[in-house]
Amino acid sequence: MPISKKLGPLAAACVLAGVLVAGLLYPVASGVGLVSNRAASAVENVSSELLNGTLPQVSTMTDAAGNPIALLFDQYRYEVGYNDISPDMVAAIISIEDRRFLEHDGVDWKGTIRAALKNSSSGEVQQGASTLDQQYIKNYQLLVLARTEADREAATETTPARKLREVRMALTMEQSLTEQAKRKGLSDAAAKQEAKKQIVTRYLNVVPFGNNAYGIEAASQVYFNKHAKDLTVEQAALLAGMVQSSSALNPYTNPQAALARRNTVLDTMIQNFPNRRDELTAAKAKPLGVVPNPNIPTQGCIGAGNNGFFCDYALQFLAANGISRDSVMRSGYIIKTTLDPDVQRSVERAVQTQADPHADGVASVMSAIRPGTTSHPVLAMASSRDYGLNQNADQTVQPQPFSLVGDGAGSVFKVFTTAAAMEQGLGTGSNIPVPSTLAVQGMGSSGGSNGCPADSYCVKNDGRYPASMSVSQALAQSPNTAFVKLLQQTGVKPTVDMAVRLGLRSYNTPGTSGDGDKSIAQYVKDGNFGSFTLGPFPVNGLELSNVAATLSSGGVWCPPNPIGSISTIKRDENSNAVPGPDGAPVLTTVPFNAPGCDRVVEQGLANTLANAMSFDDRGGGTSAAAAGS
Repeated sequence: MPISKKLGPLAAACVLAGVLVAGLLYPVASGVGLVSNRAASAVENVSSELLNGTLPQVSTMTDAAGNPIALLFDQYRYEVGYNDISPDMVAAIISIEDRRFLEHDGVDWKGTIRAALKNSSSGEVQQGASTLDQQYIKNYQLLVLARTEADREAATETTPARKLREVRMALTMEQSLTEQAKRKGLSDAAAKQEAKKQIVTRYLNVVPFGNNAYGIEAASQVYFNKHAKDLTVEQAALLAGMVQSSSALNPYTNPQAALARRNTVLDTMIQNFPNRRDELTAAKAKPLGVVPNPNIPTQGCIGAGNNGFFCDYALQFLAANGISRDSVMRSGYIIKTTLDPDVQRSVERAVQTQADPHADGVASVMSAIRPGTTSHPVLAMASSRDYGLNQNADQTVQPQPFSLVGDGAGSVFKVFTTAAAMEQGLGTGSNIPVPSTLAVQGMGSSGGSNGCPADSYCVKNDGRYPASMSVSQALAQSPNTAFVKLLQQTGVKPTVDMAVRLGLRSYNTPGTSGDGDKSIAQYVKDGNFGSFTLGPFPVNGLELSNVAATLSSGGVWCPPNPIGSISTIKRDENSNAVPGPDGAPVLTTVPFNAPGCDRVVEQGLANTLANAMSFDDRGGGTSAAAAGS
């Protein structure tokens, strides 16, 4: 039915002269033509985004088995479809916020004119008559599109331009959604009903309900610990009433006001649904029924417990490869990681046996990585320190497992010297000298201590060794002098480069040496330090684990990858999840290109070295000795 027939000549005149409506609403405003032009321009810029309707919502990070690790969000919101919202919730919000919602075309002209006359007589804006369409537009601009304080002020300013812009966008949005439905073959009436479903669904998904709950699904979880589709009529009425002012009507801080407002909503529902009078009247006698405390989840990796280190690394990895933290916090991703819960538990037990979680200045870290030639999935990551913010409990959020920390990894660095020497032709069966003490010039200085010449680097062995041994034996028994001598012959530069190639990529990062902007790699090469083979420099534990994965992969380096897949739930135009053949929601894959892999040493060298290193855990090796100590 045409608007003119519903509202009469006065309303028709206002519809035909949109500028006149703006003038009635704001009797003291001037320059209405300019306002109209600005509003038209804004409509063109924003309408496409409104029609798209993308909302910030919770991303969920899971382990490889699909168990949630962390919830990541700026706004705690889960988008749900019309079919997943209680019909009582839809009825309640329409009753209290826009009782003519099913009749108008985006703007309630009858209410607008009544408000205009009221405002005109008072000389100021006292009534608004905003429809659900207009409220959705305002909330969408404020909560979704606004990124700066200036944006937020523009979305809420009480000016003729903003009000007229809302009116135009509301009409445009409802018309566009109706036309889209018609193109699917629906009749005019059915198309309008379809558009109304979309609008009320969008509204209920965007609007804030207080206590960090955005949208009806999050609100249902926060206040009642249930899904939106399961809300009772009195619960729906409480939430519908809170839209007016979620802070003033907070059921935890102002329960009497919240109860009164809920019952006001129920009264309006009685007017609209007289056949439900007895049921709705009985609902007014019920208590608020909210859970004892708001069910607000912990945001971010801090809620992941000791998986927090892995969570932090996963976010850092995503950001380094094109998916920003801001995108994660807004996009409703399902981030399935490579974390294996069984391996994680084993790794946590291992690090806790190596270091007391409460020991001052000491922490043990460990990561497990699966070798491969196309990817190196990270299966576990742990620190002996608990992840968290409670410093009194010796918790930490420092990225200990995947950053340069500590006083070095020690004798494991002898692997890099061996690999560099093997690339120059040394075999693992070759004999190398093992002097009991060694003083070398031009490879740093020991500072003249213990009788060492001031211009020399001196080293001695712990324990007694034969005068020479094979490379394999040396790797197993780890005599210091043998590897400093081998480093002298092989060269510090190729050895450091080998360490970086095999996986210590942080060593090439500028500023890591503590000597100006120099990287650790450049610092060691410039100083030609013989101590490098004994591993005295800070090390990234994850990268060191990846060195082993590189050798076990036949010399193929891949970045330590914590990401298995990224996806979103596919939804229809009413925000309903699209079900697959098994009834589970269809997932849409989010493109993500992890860095590729590189061959860094020949396969034969990698395999031979990996085999030689295995002697370390046999009788006489340093690992075997450590295990038996």
